[in-house]
Amino acid sequence: MATAIFGLKCEVYMVRASYDQKPGRKIIMETLGARIYPSPSQNTTYGQKLLKENPNHPGSLGVAISEALEVTLREETTRYSLGSVLNHVLLHQTVVGQEAKSQLEAIDRTPDVVIGCIGRGSNFAGFAYPFLDDKLAKKKPDMRFIAVEPTAVPSTTKGKYEYDFGDSAGMTPLLKMYTLGHNFTPPPIHAGGLRYHGKAPSLCLLINKHVIESVAYDQLQVFEAARLFARSTGIISAPESAHAIKKAIDEAIEARRMGEKRIIAFNLSGHGLLDLSAYEQYNSNKLTNPMYEP
Repeated sequence: MATAIFGLKCEVYMVRASYDQKPGRKIIMETLGARIYPSPSQNTTYGQKLLKENPNHPGSLGVAISEALEVTLREETTRYSLGSVLNHVLLHQTVVGQEAKSQLEAIDRTPDVVIGCIGRGSNFAGFAYPFLDDKLAKKKPDMRFIAVEPTAVPSTTKGKYEYDFGDSAGMTPLLKMYTLGHNFTPPPIHAGGLRYHGKAPSLCLLINKHVIESVAYDQLQVFEAARLFARSTGIISAPESAHAIKKAIDEAIEARRMGEKRIIAFNLSGHGLLDLSAYEQYNSNKLTNPMYEP
């Protein structure tokens, strides 16, 4: 939409698994004027290499980044826009958390638990970082922060905390983060936005210092929670956001069991109306449950 407004050309390297699973997203972007390539593609040397090794390569966010970077480096008039991982992007996203915090302050509430899903980190950080002020300044030192990832791509729960590349081809600077290795190919779960081998450096540091907790759920657990949420609220969430819903439900159940009053804030970061095929598979007991394989 932004490129349409400014009269620019837009090329999108869309993770092949998402390209196949979510044609509605492709249609929307094409309608707005973008040209979409399934990644890995035949447009880049790196994409050609991966497809030669595996013609059915599902792609990943890391692969798509590598392809976009390759095109940017070889074409003088092209610029690359990165929407996650790097710390400045996380700070841009905090407009979401600042608004949420102001809304809660307006009704004299402070959350006990802050929850969000994590793929690369900007979604969670944008919502949670403004609330971190209260914890770090010891205004509410017991406030908990929980980042939720898929068991199929468990970067922070099973990855190593070390320097790694932000893309699969190793073209970016090294980043200190929890990572499964930049060569890791995530299985094609429907939460496409969470299929990334690492996480944002600032988020990883906070997890490493135990300021933020991280947990992982599998795809079937997540869709079970999403269906319960839909039947309770009428809102069909994105598969990514459903990870946060699952943890919020678990927190609420635990609070009830403990006889506690617990204010739980979670980021419902997207709707699932472009992911209805995944819900169809879940409702008909056809949804698979891929797990992490090192």
